[in-house]
Amino acid sequence: MNRLSKSARILLLASCLWNLGEALLGPMFAVYTEKIGGDLLDFTWAWAAYSIVTGVLYIVVGKTLRESPYKAQFMIGGYALNALLTFAYIFVHHPIQLLFVQIGLGVAEAFSTPTWDSLFASDMDDTEDTFLWGLANGHTHLIGGLGIAIGGMVAYYFSFNALFVIMGVIQIAATIVQARILRQRKPIVVIGDSVQLKAA
Repeated sequence: MNRLSKSARILLLASCLWNLGEALLGPMFAVYTEKIGGDLLDFTWAWAAYSIVTGVLYIVVGKTLRESPYKAQFMIGGYALNALLTFAYIFVHHPIQLLFVQIGLGVAEAFSTPTWDSLFASDMDDTEDTFLWGLANGHTHLIGGLGIAIGGMVAYYFSFNALFVIMGVIQIAATIVQARILRQRKPIVVIGDSVQLKAA
């Protein structure tokens, strides 16, 4: 029987909120880029910068924090940075500003995703359980589709600024929920090359 620990459920709930907030902008990012005076190339550079920074830092963060006892703290910090930079969209009025926001969001995701994966795996009895990994990956697409539909309606009937406020609030909620993981995980100490649970 597939069972999730309480900390794994917290990770999934916060991830659902994170992905909902991210997906609200979705494909409208191109429309938003044009709205602030950008063109196809500006959209391309901003998205490329986000992807490259995220990809490079995934590797760096993954290697640096491989045996770190502070993975949860880095993950939560990434969530908080993501929320802050989501609100920054409101103050973007030029494509170059958008480029910097996208780079920052890449950093935030790189702090969050490898550490999330590691923590989720550590809460599984069987790391080869395809159902639980399917749940971990599948929920992002399900929530993403819902978020795109909602975000499109918000931007159409209200404004992009209203959308960014909603996105930011959801990201703050995700950060708060994710912070609960610190109470569920036992303190860890590093001794030599080994990582051990600290006695209570």
